[in-house]
Amino acid sequence: MWARLTVTVGGSGLGLRASRECLLRVTAVGCAGKRQQDRRDFSAEAALKKTPLFDFHRNHGGKMVEFAGWSMPVQYKDSHIASHMHTREHCSIFDVSHMLQTKIHGKDRVKFMESLVVADITELKDNQGTLSLFTNENGGIIDDLIVTKTDQGYLYVVSNAGCADKDSAHMKARLAEYKADGFDVDLEFIDEALIALQGPTMAQVLQTGLKGDLSKLTFMTSTLVTVFGIPDCRVTRCGYTGEDGVEISVPRLRVVELAEKLLSNSEVKLAGLGARDSLRLEAGLCLYGNDIDETTTPVEASLVWTIGSVLILVTVYS
Repeated sequence: MWARLTVTVGGSGLGLRASRECLLRVTAVGCAGKRQQDRRDFSAEAALKKTPLFDFHRNHGGKMVEFAGWSMPVQYKDSHIASHMHTREHCSIFDVSHMLQTKIHGKDRVKFMESLVVADITELKDNQGTLSLFTNENGGIIDDLIVTKTDQGYLYVVSNAGCADKDSAHMKARLAEYKADGFDVDLEFIDEALIALQGPTMAQVLQTGLKGDLSKLTFMTSTLVTVFGIPDCRVTRCGYTGEDGVEISVPRLRVVELAEKLLSNSEVKLAGLGARDSLRLEAGLCLYGNDIDETTTPVEASLVWTIGSVLILVTVYS
């Protein structure tokens, strides 16, 4: 901040001295204000949650922004359009570790989940998943989520980062009711990293790191496998871009290793929130808080197909 004040007193040097002293004072105030703003910016950034890939993003030129209380990359060195098109023509890595991952245990886990969502979880085959919706008492959408019925004795649920607090509170409240009624069910919020590999060349890239045949993992199915030598990775064939893709839940201490191995393939680049949003918009996929919210019902959102047939029959004939 710069300012100039001239005081003239009978041709003496007082005017020059006053001007210089004022300039120094105003400059000092401006610098102090900038330091205070820098401290506020640093404090705000420090308060944001960070995924296990935070330093990895910064090292690869990621431009970090606030999203749902997290520091996330909006783009990298490539332009938004270039990143978007690379995903359409090749494949890209998206960090989605900010999303809420939950395991639901117990013999009454399916009954519990069906009390919260509109899907027919009972009819899912082992390791099959479905998009579903948490709804409130008025039928409004609390959040959209993917529920997978694993063959390891639990349901695997992925829901939105922006709704994490209310989703977890919603599940905990229903859990307390179920436990009070003697049902066998438990929640486990898991602290694993989650990355999405999306694009038409995803399969050829990922297959090199798998022993099994990736073609057998069809859309909305999931498996627990070793990926590029990293055990206990859950790979689910799904995504949010309209392209063929997978989401990989990986132990947080080894996610950088996995990302680096994927990036060693020339087909793969990093992509941020900007490309993710334009890709999902181009594919006609809903964004919670923008296209749907608690005032929107599944019918109004054109998401009737997410409602299980049993629930539809009950609704029609009740």
